[in-house]
Amino acid sequence: MIVEITRRGQVETLVGNPPEVGEELPHFKVFNAEGQKVKTRDLLGKILLISVVPDINTRVCSIQTKKFNKTMDQYPDVKFITVSTNTTKQQAAWCAAEDVQQMEMMSDSEESFGYEMKLLVPNEGVLARSIFIVDGAGKIIYRQIVEEQTDEPNYLAAINALKKLI
Repeated sequence: MIVEITRRGQVETLVGNPPEVGEELPHFKVFNAEGQKVKTRDLLGKILLISVVPDINTRVCSIQTKKFNKTMDQYPDVKFITVSTNTTKQQAAWCAAEDVQQMEMMSDSEESFGYEMKLLVPNEGVLARSIFIVDGAGKIIYRQIVEEQTDEPNYLAAINALKKLI
């Protein structure tokens, strides 16, 4: 069954079924702020929270990223990243404009993450809004895929799942 989400009520189909809790994080590559390739294995070793947003330059994506940026100070042993299909330049411009300095932005401009995680909305070229929490070995512990993409995720559920893991 292919997962469907909605954007302003319009049904969008993802490229596949995103990985479930208990599965290993798939192999993908994204790019960090310096434009360097970051592979799945580079992100492992400590608890990882992946905040996935469709477009960093939209209101809800901006709110989601800023919320996690504020939250991460409380969890120094957790690696927080935000992934979007925006270019590294677009992400850097957003971070500068919003004074976000700690959140690691990862660009999926080549859509490797989107295809491997099955989060790509092919008609739009963006990722489905979601949150994944992964243990240090790469096992997915928590998954939240937001059904209506213009809605914010359930931050409390994600943070509670994170607290249980720590």
